[in-house]
Amino acid sequence: FGTCHRLQSLPPEKRSMWNREMDCLLSICEYIVEFAPTVQARPDGSTHDVMATSPRSDILMNLPALEKLETMLLGILDSFDKAEFWYADQRKQSFTETKKPSSFKRNEDKWWLPEPCVPESGLSDALHRELQHKRDQASQIHKMAMEINNAILSEMQIPSSYIETLPKTGKVGTGDVIYRYMSSGDQFSPDHLLDFLNLSSEHEALEIADRVEAAMYVWRRKASMTHVVTKWENVTELNADGDKNLILASRARSLLLCLKQRFPGLSQTTLDTSKIHYNKVMIDSYISLLG
Repeated sequence: FGTCHRLQSLPPEKRSMWNREMDCLLSICEYIVEFAPTVQARPDGSTHDVMATSPRSDILMNLPALEKLETMLLGILDSFDKAEFWYADQRKQSFTETKKPSSFKRNEDKWWLPEPCVPESGLSDALHRELQHKRDQASQIHKMAMEINNAILSEMQIPSSYIETLPKTGKVGTGDVIYRYMSSGDQFSPDHLLDFLNLSSEHEALEIADRVEAAMYVWRRKASMTHVVTKWENVTELNADGDKNLILASRARSLLLCLKQRFPGLSQTTLDTSKIHYNKVMIDSYISLLG
């Protein structure tokens, strides 16, 4: 949906193409199953234990949810079929053409986007309310999809290619300024640190996210050498037992979460991209084996 730049229904050919792509990508889910013991009845009334297959739990839970979110998003686009606004394609306009007063003021850096236009009298109050409602709806859809995406990414194995690129120390990863703030004092506030950094763009935020995430895994690896940790999400400063690596890893994680909350549209980090690429290669291998 990233190429949908207009509030209107998807053209039939695009909708058809989208459905074909989804059918192709999701077809492999039929083969991603897990075995579970179950009781099967025999004709004579007796029972016996067998191993039955069922969709893997994450697919069984998340795929219907994503399909529902897709239906909701398509419904929002379909609801704008008879709107009071329309679009002018900037690429077809002459550079000397004077813009109409009814055109929205736009960011000229994104000249390729169609320009929304409204009647001289503006939009009606009813449409204003509807637009705000649909905007809130779409934001919730995006939030839920991101939560599912992040949960799945967190469960993925970290590729060895990413491990090999980690810095030698967490301090090298974060830089002196961030490291000093994270390692000093008993209390740590990720909000105060982000206020101090005063990040002005998502590009800067993504750079910091990459550095903090890399440092977090450096500290986690060092902590794992002396601690048995099964779930890093449960590690907090309260149970860090004075281990500096555990404390720093916990603080890095809270800083990363706070950063993603401030920049909800943040692009995927280097680690996320590595995981997706690694799993795509694995899926392509499975598909080729299945013929």
